[in-house]
Amino acid sequence: MNKPMTFKQSILLLLGLVFIFSGSILGFGLSPNVPLVISIIAVMIFAIIRRTSWQTIQEQLLKGIEKALAPLFLFLLIGMLIGLWMATNTIPSLLWVGLKIANVQWFLPSALLIMALMGTMIGSAFTTIATVGVALMGVGTAIGFDPGIVAGAVLSGAIFGDKSSPLSDSTNLASSIAGTDLFAHIKNMMWTTIPALLGSLLIFVILNQHQIIKGSMNDLQKLADLLTPTWWSALPIVLLFMMAWRHVPAIPTLLVNITVTGIMFMLNHTPQQLADVIMNGSKTTIKNDLLAELLNRGGMLSMMPTVIIIMLALALGGLLTEQGVLKAVMTPLVKRIKTKAGVITGTLVTGISANFLIGEQYLATILPGQLWRDTFIRLKVSRLTLGRTLEDSGTVINYLVPWGVAGSFAAQTLGVPVTAFAPFTFFALLSPVCSLVSAWTGIGQLNPDDE
Repeated sequence: MNKPMTFKQSILLLLGLVFIFSGSILGFGLSPNVPLVISIIAVMIFAIIRRTSWQTIQEQLLKGIEKALAPLFLFLLIGMLIGLWMATNTIPSLLWVGLKIANVQWFLPSALLIMALMGTMIGSAFTTIATVGVALMGVGTAIGFDPGIVAGAVLSGAIFGDKSSPLSDSTNLASSIAGTDLFAHIKNMMWTTIPALLGSLLIFVILNQHQIIKGSMNDLQKLADLLTPTWWSALPIVLLFMMAWRHVPAIPTLLVNITVTGIMFMLNHTPQQLADVIMNGSKTTIKNDLLAELLNRGGMLSMMPTVIIIMLALALGGLLTEQGVLKAVMTPLVKRIKTKAGVITGTLVTGISANFLIGEQYLATILPGQLWRDTFIRLKVSRLTLGRTLEDSGTVINYLVPWGVAGSFAAQTLGVPVTAFAPFTFFALLSPVCSLVSAWTGIGQLNPDDE
């Protein structure tokens, strides 16, 4: 066994990785794949210098990837579902409804609230983004809004819904790590979640009024007239909600929906066409360029760029975690924290850092929870505060990371780069800020005896 990582070694390695990522992405404009591969090689060389065996390095790489096999499989299923929902007229029908009822003056705040409601009901930000979010992106683009701003509104609502739903995996995970009751955890989160939502809503109202709108209501109606909604296209949506409310996990829910939608598709198509939609997505016959760009989506192959980035990011995360890099940096700091505000701030910083270093939402929630839980107990800070802080950093920030699981998925699904929507995903940006305000003012802080 090699010796544990020292604080100095970990800091030098992390600074080196920051230089690689900033130089590659900001300096040369490269995609995240390249710095991820370079970083993996750099950490691997570092591990070899520390006399880690080749076999152990391989196991550490694979261990990082293994932790996200479920999300990777989920992404392939979502790619299939998007293709089938396009081909069976489900998403085009949603788009038609959106174009008919769209209010140009209030579109951005409306998109935020619609996604928040749907996300809370479904309990999965990914599923909400891939269905309702895609339709709202189509409406917003047709109106003439900046795609990055529309994506920011869509994601802000979806993240809020995911955090506020008792059906959400991430919410259940944070609650279990903190050791609190799920509904008490959700209720306590409102101290930071509601201000972040209201702040986001206000900003989008202001942005909506100052956006230069290229499209008019007549233009929207002309686009809507090119679409033909069908009543049966609502069946997959109803099925999705029914299974969500019955607490059926995401993967079985998607598989059942894919099966039902596939049967609907087969009523008027051949098995070869079904296979093509599942693999390559839907291809519309509509000649309008804007609608064609919006509707020609889906398929498992469309998710492969996202899967590649995530696999590389998690391989790097596996090396960093198993080598004990982040733990070596944070442990000395954890021991020096003496105040309640300090422990909350430290947890936020750890969750945000873990997102950028490891790229995986769940790990960025689990690791800070493990590092800081004993300190919360020592300083007599409520476990509900721990769970809320994990959500305000580990859960939401992953959407702002180009190589993160959530960020890369959102970019691929909505067709907007992370760098374009990150500045406008206000809910994710405001959540840790609201958590800091709560930490340093004491607002919303419960005593452990009041849990």
